[in-house]
Amino acid sequence: MTTRPLAVFDLDGTLADSGHRQYLLERTPRDWKAFFAAATDDPPLTEGVTLALRSAEDCEVVYLTGRPERCRRDTLTWLAQHGLPEGRLWMRPNNDRRPARQTKLDILRRIAKDREVQKVVDDDELVCDACEQAGFPVVRARWAASSDAMKAAQGRAGRT
Repeated sequence: MTTRPLAVFDLDGTLADSGHRQYLLERTPRDWKAFFAAATDDPPLTEGVTLALRSAEDCEVVYLTGRPERCRRDTLTWLAQHGLPEGRLWMRPNNDRRPARQTKLDILRRIAKDREVQKVVDDDELVCDACEQAGFPVVRARWAASSDAMKAAQGRAGRT
């Protein structure tokens, strides 16, 4: 078992550019099935990928996403296709509809019980705020544009 500290990375808006599919969240009702299905076509975000690769030199990289568990296979394939470091993937349970800031913080606290978390890298300002308030060191991923629909989904809809 390794004792290296953890670098915890979000996916959408941090490592993966979800901009091309955010329009699916502007509909009423939101098309979550299509939104997550289109994640396989996300281009990587250079800044996030570079930071993950650099972080792997000193840390064990793990991934914490608001994507539902049903997206696991596609997500693992995407990570491998884009040369990201191998690491455990923590996902939202399929039936969990809480805002990302609650779901991710609960999972992060479980992760941190046995390991030092050196950094949490996320684009969601509400997640970043919650992590900082809980005492975790945060890197705010501000290198991708996020639509208002995506911000609403992260903050209130409890899906990503």
